[in-house]
Amino acid sequence: MRILTTAIQTELDVVMSRQRARQVAALCGFAVQDQVRIATAVSELARNVYNYARRGRVEFSIEGKTAPQVLVVLIEDQGPGISNLDLILSGRYQSDTGMGLGLIGARRLMDQFDISSRKGEGTSITLKKLLPPGAPVLTPASIGAIGSQLASDTPDITLSEVQQQNRELLATLAELRARQEELVRLTRELEDTNRGVVALYAELDEKADHLRRADEMKSRFLSNMSHEFRTPLSSIRGLSKLLLDRIDGELTEEQEKQVNFILKGAESLNELVNDLLDLAKIEAGKVDVRPKKFDVAELFSALRGMLRPLLVTDTVKLVFEEPGDGMVLYTDEAKVSQILRNFISNAIKFTEAGEIAVSATRLPDAEAIRFSVSDTGLGIASEHQQIIFEEFGQVENRLQHRAKGTGLGLPLCRKLAELLGGRVELESEPGKGSVFSAIIPITCRQDDAVPDGIAAPVAAADAGADDERLPVLVIEDHQQTRMLYEKYLRGTNFRPIPVRSLWEAEEIWTTLSPAAIVLDINLNGEDTWRWLMETKNDDARKTVPVVVATEIDDRAKGLALGADAYFVKPVLRDELIAELLRLTMHAAKPSTGTIGSGTQPYET
Repeated sequence: MRILTTAIQTELDVVMSRQRARQVAALCGFAVQDQVRIATAVSELARNVYNYARRGRVEFSIEGKTAPQVLVVLIEDQGPGISNLDLILSGRYQSDTGMGLGLIGARRLMDQFDISSRKGEGTSITLKKLLPPGAPVLTPASIGAIGSQLASDTPDITLSEVQQQNRELLATLAELRARQEELVRLTRELEDTNRGVVALYAELDEKADHLRRADEMKSRFLSNMSHEFRTPLSSIRGLSKLLLDRIDGELTEEQEKQVNFILKGAESLNELVNDLLDLAKIEAGKVDVRPKKFDVAELFSALRGMLRPLLVTDTVKLVFEEPGDGMVLYTDEAKVSQILRNFISNAIKFTEAGEIAVSATRLPDAEAIRFSVSDTGLGIASEHQQIIFEEFGQVENRLQHRAKGTGLGLPLCRKLAELLGGRVELESEPGKGSVFSAIIPITCRQDDAVPDGIAAPVAAADAGADDERLPVLVIEDHQQTRMLYEKYLRGTNFRPIPVRSLWEAEEIWTTLSPAAIVLDINLNGEDTWRWLMETKNDDARKTVPVVVATEIDDRAKGLALGADAYFVKPVLRDELIAELLRLTMHAAKPSTGTIGSGTQPYET
């Protein structure tokens, strides 16, 4: 949307272009400092046009129909052109006339700077600057009003402009002096703050050391005392069984009841000691993972024989669903078995009638197996579901009197699952039952050796091909969309590198140069438009193609800020791959395979 065009034919026109640039910037809502920056950049380039081409023009326009809009200044001439443009823009060019300083200065003052020049054909320079966040959105009607106001306002381009420049210089000097005084004050405050922070860090280190020692003492105490408890408990259990077996003579009915109470109390206490010992070992990092290859069907068979005796009533059925063929893991079988035993034991305790089903399902996307134990028991309210995974946390219910526990089983299951690289999940509704699940990776993450017959994670399977594929930086904060792009690029010459924020993207870029970028504009309030413009204005990064994929339907703005392609979600797989192929054609390596799927493969 064009605002104004002014010709450059005389030296007075150079002064006129500066005044017009400042007026347009003010009417567009820029602050005073930005007005001075824009006016100075336009003035320097207009002076170059007059000095080297004698004739040219300056055009002011607005890009974008919604915020943030962009002020665009186009400066053209039909002069001799610039033969050594790259040397001038590098800052190494030395000229007695000062040629090149105006170009470099204008590039620093604006958000985006593009120049094209051919010998004998003239020069074209495009300057861009984002309108401030508080500026009103400019429409064709408002721009027409601005044009009319500028046309009716004939500025005095002699003494008044010199006076205006002097006022700007004085204001800049005063501002610099105030900033210098503020910096001195802030420096003193920072020095005082730093001294306080150093003292605070020393105190925190001391407290952390105390906490570390206390935690070590707690773990050591639990480990040692658990072993000390086991010996008398074993004696109590052994002696109780001797008495119940009538080795030393008959017992009365009352004596048998009392000895049974003693035996049950000792067994409960022994279970508590075992759980405490396991938790202490995990927290102390003394639990070793011993992975081995095993079949889920064999694990279920062993659990079936082990846990059926726990069913004391015919109203509850324990069903092991037959796992699929080839469901093989390479992890610690004993720990997986311990997790399932705890799940099934809890289900038996709190299910009065119905069915307890044990199943295993492969999750191909996560390269893991979901072990689930579902029951038709009491169920757990949503507000209590987190409590049962805390140590000694229990929820009161009507079966508590006959189904007592230590409150350590489920916390232990969660820690064991995390130790194997997985996690524990719960779905439950009061009165309808519960589903406890453990998601366990097919291959143990702590062991690099993967035996034959085990499906390795996707990253490990593709590790050998990573060096051959072109890295594509995917900046997307939505997990499902990141997974979708990974599926799109699977089996192609592109290797997705997913990140969730611009900060993570910058961190990745320090160690890796991507061949292309897939960028979402909506990133939790981050200024993605400005990041796109700055990236395309960076000499080291502007050659990397950027594909915008977002819900915002503003293709014109995206392309104006430098995007090489623009998609409105949802993005189709074939469209995305075709665009990446087009944009990275110069970087693609020959291959005998194809990219894509279906009936329309993409030759690489």
